[in-house]
Order: sequence, then structure tokens, then C-alpha cells
Amino acid sequence: MSTLSQVGMLLANTIGSMVLLIVVLRFLLQLVRADFYNPLSQFIVRFTNPALIPLRKVIPGFGGLDVASIVLALITQYLLLAILVFIATGSINLPWLAMIPWAPVALFSLILKIYFWGLLITVIASWIAPNSYNPALILINQILEPAIRPIRKILPDMGGLDLSPIVVFLSIQVIEIAVLGPLAQAVGMPAGLML
Repeated sequence: MSTLSQVGMLLANTIGSMVLLIVVLRFLLQLVRADFYNPLSQFIVRFTNPALIPLRKVIPGFGGLDVASIVLALITQYLLLAILVFIATGSINLPWLAMIPWAPVALFSLILKIYFWGLLITVIASWIAPNSYNPALILINQILEPAIRPIRKILPDMGGLDLSPIVVFLSIQVIEIAVLGPLAQAVGMPAGLML
């Protein structure tokens, strides 16, 4: 791969991943009913509204889920994959149909990474700055809490020591190994395309 292609891959991957992350966070914030008055929530809403509002006119919500934001995330993921494959191959003859199942697999991988890194950030923040009122930490906790709460209820009381993050970390790793890897292989997705 040429130097120009490597720079193109870096820029496309970085910018595309940031945009995709914001779109996925919009879905997750609505899914967990996060505080939309949080400054970061306001940024995410303002960033995604230009694409999401017209899409909502065509794709209504269903059962409390914001289906339009899921569709927007899938479209964004698909376009990012297409750009990356185009830069890597240098050809406009892309496997357009083959890339359709790649988008949900890559999106699922991104959601797992959001939970993994969010959990890691909250664990470190609990050691460094317990009871912090940082807007980012509050938002991360609101996204993570629905996944952690059921595990916390099952685990026995350890005298103030919360072991639920360890269980979630292990669960994410198991899902990546047992589900995501075989799923990516089944749809023929190249390993380097998952963010």
C-alpha cells in the first residue's frame, strides 16, 4: 500500500470512526434514556439532527426504539466500509452486496468497544476521582448502568467492592470471541475492517 493510501486510510478511519461513534452514541443515549441536558448530549443531538430529523420522517420509531438512528448508524458504517475498501484496493469495483452484512457486524463490534472502553474509563475514574460530576463520566455511567445493574443484583455483597465490571469485561470478551469473530467470518468480512 502506498504512502498516500496509508494516509487516506488513517484520515478516513479516524474521521469516519468519530462520526460513527457520535451516531451510535445518539442511539445509545435514547435507548438508556440518558440526560439530554448534559452538554455532551446536546453536542451529540446537534451533530446528528441534520441527518436524523429527515430520516425520522421516513422511518418511525418502534416500541420505544429510535429505528431511524439505527438506520443512520448502519448507513454511516456502510459508507465508511466502502471508503476504506476503496482506499485499500484503489478500485471502484467494490463488493457492494457483500458489504451489506459487514455493516451490522462492524456496528455490533463498535457497540461492544463503547461498553468496554466506557467501563474501563469509569473504573479508572472511580479510583482517581470518585464521585466526580464530570459531564462525560455522568453520561458514560448512564449508558453503562443498564448493562451493569442486573449483574450487580446477582453478585453477592463484597463489602463495598463492586465486581460487576469484571463480569461485564469478561462477558464482552466472550461475545467477541464466541459470537463476533465467527459472525465476521461467516459474512466474509476482512478482519482489518472492524473498528
